Amino acid sequence: MKSLRQFDLNLLLLLEALLSECHVSRAAERMCLSQSAMSHALNRLRQQLDDPLLVRAGNGLKLTPRATSMLPDIRQAIRMIEQSLSPPEPFDPAHSERCFTIASTDYFEAITLPPLMQTLQQSAPGIRIQIEMIGKGGNFKQLENRQIDLIAGLDNRQQINPQLIRRPWHIEPFACLVAEQNTLVEQQFSLQQYCQLNHVLFSDLAGVTADHIDHWLATQQQQRQPIARTVNYMAGARIVAVTDAVMTLPREMALLFAQMLPVRLISPPKGMPHIEMITLHHPLYANDSGLQWLLQQLHQ
Repeated sequence: MKSLRQFDLNLLLLLEALLSECHVSRAAERMCLSQSAMSHALNRLRQQLDDPLLVRAGNGLKLTPRATSMLPDIRQAIRMIEQSLSPPEPFDPAHSERCFTIASTDYFEAITLPPLMQTLQQSAPGIRIQIEMIGKGGNFKQLENRQIDLIAGLDNRQQINPQLIRRPWHIEPFACLVAEQNTLVEQQFSLQQYCQLNHVLFSDLAGVTADHIDHWLATQQQQRQPIARTVNYMAGARIVAVTDAVMTLPREMALLFAQMLPVRLISPPKGMPHIEMITLHHPLYANDSGLQWLLQQLHQ
């Protein structure tokens, strides 16, 4: 048995053409070669396969028994190689039943996911979304192993693995929440008043969001007085509703809680920076048409 390493795979397409056409000139024309080049290829194939392959019979050439038995397998092998090398089929969200797993923040889950699901139910009814918590290190291994397709809503200041593909997603101003019965403030905090009150701090996994606000306050020679620190916006908003504390969070989240709880919005001190959120995915799957489609939905 001849090893595949001993066979010149550059001759495979020429072999198929010769056996299919049973004619050197037609095979040469089909492969855009000269007749002499195709005759040379036939001689090489005869040597490598130790078989004449095409034998003169009457006015033409006829396949040997071995060549006749080889031809269907050669055609199938070429088809399989062509399929493997062809670009993947475009993603069809209208008919796909794919489940995307997204590691996300409270903000994404509460603000973005409901309208996203509403849209998908109309345009991509078979698509399913599964939400996971964002873990330490940005879920690098889960992204690499495809246990997670995407991370969404992470603070841009979070330290992440530089191998991951980072894309800006959303910029939003902060707002402050206080209890409805809190009459100590009106429509906007002064910087001094903001720092005099008690605070419920929100921290993502690495404390980036809270630290960012505190860093800005430090540049103003100010600091907050925390009475609690939470990793869940809803828990923080419920604490605010029953205390005299203030919570600073993305404005859309604050508006949502104002509809659900006895709290009201106050504008933060002037100059407070906005929160910049990003998406992350692994470069291994950057060309995944389904993932590209999902990112497009989130960035619209």
